[in-house]
Amino acid sequence: MATTTAPEIGAQAPTFMLKSQDDQPTALGDFAGRWLVLYFYPEDDTPGCTTEACEFTNILQQLDSLGATVIGVSPDSSESHRQFIAKYKLQMTLLSDPDHTVMEKYGAWGARTIYGRPVEGVIRSTFLIDPKGRIAHAWPKVKAEGHAEKVRAILAELAG
Repeated sequence: MATTTAPEIGAQAPTFMLKSQDDQPTALGDFAGRWLVLYFYPEDDTPGCTTEACEFTNILQQLDSLGATVIGVSPDSSESHRQFIAKYKLQMTLLSDPDHTVMEKYGAWGARTIYGRPVEGVIRSTFLIDPKGRIAHAWPKVKAEGHAEKVRAILAELAG
């Protein structure tokens, strides 16, 4: 099991084109001129992923006032994303990466440990991309609870 390598701070963010929960093509270039919080998570409607998504939704207005958009990416289908959004009244776009192509570009796919055994899958991680499309900050291994606030604090420091 290989772990892919994440882009370094200061590097150009890897481009992507994935479908949203509404089956709309969404690309990195769509966010040019804005900060982008791009977070990768394992699965819709699971405890950690729900905590992370709800915490981002709770501070979305603060992030928006700092010029940032939040996008979540998982291997789940558009239909699964729609159900997840509806169930928890999430207010961000969720993208589907079923082949984990984009996750691999960001080092968010690879070897990890679940209940003491090694598996290959999504590595919960977040990237803060600046308005020029460069990696401004990265969280390569995220603990869901409290993470959104950490992202907000760094964004306020960098964007302010």
